[in-house]
Amino acid sequence: MEKKGTEFQDWFAKLASDAHGADFEIVRPYGNQGDWKCDGRMVSTGTVFQCYGPETPTDAKTIEKMDKDFTGALVKWPEFLKAWVFVHNHTGGQPPAVINHLDEMRAAHPDIHFEIWAESELRALHGMMSDDAKLAMYGAVPTAAIVSGLILQDLQPVIDVLEKRELDPNDPLSPPPSVLKLEKNELSVEAAGLLQLGRPKTRLVELYFRKTGPVELGEKIAEAFREKYCQLKAIGLQPDQIFSYLQEFAGVKGEPKRQAAAMAVMTYFFDRCDIFEDPEPEALSG
Repeated sequence: MEKKGTEFQDWFAKLASDAHGADFEIVRPYGNQGDWKCDGRMVSTGTVFQCYGPETPTDAKTIEKMDKDFTGALVKWPEFLKAWVFVHNHTGGQPPAVINHLDEMRAAHPDIHFEIWAESELRALHGMMSDDAKLAMYGAVPTAAIVSGLILQDLQPVIDVLEKRELDPNDPLSPPPSVLKLEKNELSVEAAGLLQLGRPKTRLVELYFRKTGPVELGEKIAEAFREKYCQLKAIGLQPDQIFSYLQEFAGVKGEPKRQAAAMAVMTYFFDRCDIFEDPEPEALSG
């Protein structure tokens, strides 16, 4: 649905080639020859595929495209053509006028099999791909181990500042983390203790985002924490495991001062409800 024009055509050809191997032959345009109205073909079935991914499709344009491409393929591949497939990226299928026109094409050429392919057929091709082919097409899937090992690059200057800033002895003691939120998320006493470790510098974190760093940095980092939390939760990890992975994501490692600085960032976003679930309103009011 997102790919249009030749990008959709190239994507389909790659998908079909990975799914069917040597049986699917990609046909590329070449000079003034063009592609002979064929974006790819299945050798075993004599099938010619034609892709159509317009920016703004209309019934008239789609029908014109079908007629032009089929007629051209019939001229160029007369001995090969046994089936003709029109591949499109429209959502929800094709309108009645286009389907009716396909019936007219079937009636006019009863010796040729006609089909329209859309999302469901493309999903079937995807299911036929090997794991290696999917890896080559989409890249590596982030595992829990990879997620846990990431350190947010934008956090580095924040932690550098916090590590060097000493606490103001006149500042009042920070309150402990919300008991209700800890209970809601089933976090351990040890996790609560680590959050308390970072709490004295949460005011400095807030000050940094408001006055020192770029205006959008705080929300950018907050969104990264939210996304990482959702990823970890979706994997099905236990609350303390999620907490541990988020610590690593925040860069909690190295010297004690640096660990405390990174924990201050994590505690800040914990208090702001960017990570872990907030208690229900009735629990707070009670």
